[in-house]
This record gives sequence, structure tokens and C-alpha cells, in this order.
Amino acid sequence: MAGFFLRWAFAFVLLAATYNPTRFNYVAWARENGSETLSLVVLFGLVLFVGYIIYLRATLRSIGPIGMGLVLAVVAAVLWVLWDIGWINFTNPTANTWIGLFAMSLVLGIGLSWSIIRRRLSGQVDIDDVEE
Repeated sequence: MAGFFLRWAFAFVLLAATYNPTRFNYVAWARENGSETLSLVVLFGLVLFVGYIIYLRATLRSIGPIGMGLVLAVVAAVLWVLWDIGWINFTNPTANTWIGLFAMSLVLGIGLSWSIIRRRLSGQVDIDDVEE
């Protein structure tokens, strides 16, 4: 279980480092300093891009686009229930951005962990194409 939370936390950090409602994110930093430190902007952008490739490739291979949609639908339904019972509201754009980051990080965290979860639940192992 700790492994899932670690994968989810890294996905959240990856998404929040790219963009969040504060001024401490890659997009804001690149806009402000892009012309002065272009080499660093490109380097950090490529590091973030590699992180996204790892997460998206693993997520698409394990749960696919339909699975991603289903996870988002479940998260959306949970948010709807929380809104319906009055625990959250969606009037604050900053909070909405954080909720969106949380929802997207859950999709990526579940996608990266799904093969492990499935193996533990079913006893079956997912095997990718192996070249001999």
C-alpha cells in the first residue's frame, strides 16, 4: 500500500510542479525567466516531459484510455457526492485547480500501480512483449 501512495505522491508532485495556482511552478517560472535562462527552461521541461512519458506510457499500457476515463468518472462521482452533501463547493478557482491536480494524479497513480494491484488481487501477472 505504501508503494501506491509513493507512486501517487510522485504523480501529484509531477503535475503540481508543472502547474499549480501558486507562482511556484514550471509554467510560471518559464514565462518569467524563459528568455534569461532558456537552457534551464529546456532542461527542466525535458525532465518533466520524461516523467510524463513514464507515467502516461505505464498508465495507458495498464488501464488504457477507457480505464483512465473510468477512474476519472469514479473521482468525479465522489466529488459530486461530496458537493451534494455540502462538504465541498466549487466556487473557488484555486481550490478547483488543486482538486483537478488531485484527480489527475489519482489517475496516473492508479495507472502506474494497476499491474501490481491486479497481480495481488488475481494472482495473474501482466507480461509485456518480450523479445528473445
